Amino acid sequence: MSAPRIFPCLLALAALTVGTACSSAPPITGGEPRASGVAGDGAASSADPATPATPEPTALTAEAYKSELGGRHDDMSKAIKSLAGARSLKVLDQRVVKAQETLQGTADELAALSPPAEIQPQHQAYVESLREVALRLGTSATRVGTGNLCTPGAVFTDLDDSLAALDRAGEALEDAGDYKADIVSVKAANKQNRRLRNGQWLRQGAGGGRSSLQIHNGGTRDAVVSLVRGKSKVYSVYVRKKGKFKISGVSDGNYRIYFTHGVDWDGKSGAFTRECSFERFQKPVKFKTTYTATQILWHDWRITLHAITGGNAPTSKVDPDDFPA
Repeated sequence: MSAPRIFPCLLALAALTVGTACSSAPPITGGEPRASGVAGDGAASSADPATPATPEPTALTAEAYKSELGGRHDDMSKAIKSLAGARSLKVLDQRVVKAQETLQGTADELAALSPPAEIQPQHQAYVESLREVALRLGTSATRVGTGNLCTPGAVFTDLDDSLAALDRAGEALEDAGDYKADIVSVKAANKQNRRLRNGQWLRQGAGGGRSSLQIHNGGTRDAVVSLVRGKSKVYSVYVRKKGKFKISGVSDGNYRIYFTHGVDWDGKSGAFTRECSFERFQKPVKFKTTYTATQILWHDWRITLHAITGGNAPTSKVDPDDFPA
């Protein structure tokens, strides 16, 4: 039988007069020529108030500095750990911003302190490292907002060597006097491009039906396609870019089809780490098997995950938090 097709669609001025007044007063005569003034090199006289010199700030004692640093350490460490524990893109977005604000604010506060003289170099390096990581986190926050970075690991990787530099600066400050300064509890991995094989199942339903779904991913990024019946994800399969895969034996029912594109599949988090997008086909797909006295009829469907001319199946963006887990 001819299979129905389902394809996505690409989606006032005042004048001033100046006059001169003249008088005819008699000329002044007589008297002696006089001169007045102060001779000298321009220095202020002893009667002038002296400008007070700005006193140098008094360096903190080791204990006072340790207290100042320790009071801020926990907030920074908590912000980093919280960022690492983000489990959704929306939460990740919020926690990147929070970490950036926390580190930048702490750097400004520490810069205003006068540490013990013997640890001035380590203190200065630590403040500079905090500012650099905060700056990089600001850039990362923008990239999370646009879907370019999609997991905590991708954010830490995006920080590159600035995170390692902060780790070294914190350790150096601790070694200089047992100051609580090490806040980096994660290690940034190198940038990766992990992929599953084409057609690898992430979830495979029991099957047993006669219907099928042919998937063609003609895009430039890998994809994961999921079929949801009711509130349950029944099928989920990895389809590489330019790849095709056929889900056979689909049981009867109405299914919504969701798909996510991206780069670098993180199996632990079950998500792409970079360049991620989330969509679904607007209309559900119905699989139905009909039995007659002489025939067995069923539905076979075909979808494309890329725009094509004449496509008749519009798609919609999906909030990442609403994407089926």
